[in-house]
Amino acid sequence: MISPETTTVTTSYTTFDSPLGELLLVGEESATAPGGTALTALSLPQQRGVTVHPRRQRDPAPFAEVVRRLRAYFAGELTHFELEFRTSGTAFQERVWQALEAIPYGTTTSYGRLADALGVPRGEVRALGAAIGANPLLIVRPCHRVIGADGTMRGYAAGVETKIALLTHEGALQPTLL
Repeated sequence: MISPETTTVTTSYTTFDSPLGELLLVGEESATAPGGTALTALSLPQQRGVTVHPRRQRDPAPFAEVVRRLRAYFAGELTHFELEFRTSGTAFQERVWQALEAIPYGTTTSYGRLADALGVPRGEVRALGAAIGANPLLIVRPCHRVIGADGTMRGYAAGVETKIALLTHEGALQPTLL
């Protein structure tokens, strides 16, 4: 019996010191991705449930291009991430996560408007919110740009304060003066 050929994909991670604190970047090697790494997760320090799998190796080299683009974003020089992503959500989650990429820098949308754009019935807006909350690529798939219809900051996996900081950075919110 001939066994099927298996392909080993190298999964690695690194950290990046950002204005929000240390970000955790996880990716898989890819011949088609800028810099050779497809991003599978980007987590913020305050994010719930973030762990590094023991079979991943720490290696900053494959993330040089991702880090370069994150630096440009935080410097105000980049408004859209052109990166290869590899995520493994449900078909519904993947559809929602891709829709997040269409929300322009410096703007916000509501859960209801996003549901309408995706053809999600009003009764399933909670499922939309859950899919947004499960986004594994914070910042680069900008779930922080989705807010309540009344302008309130609803939940964010890394905390509402971080959501406000990102929206202020992008100019969607005015800085608060003390």
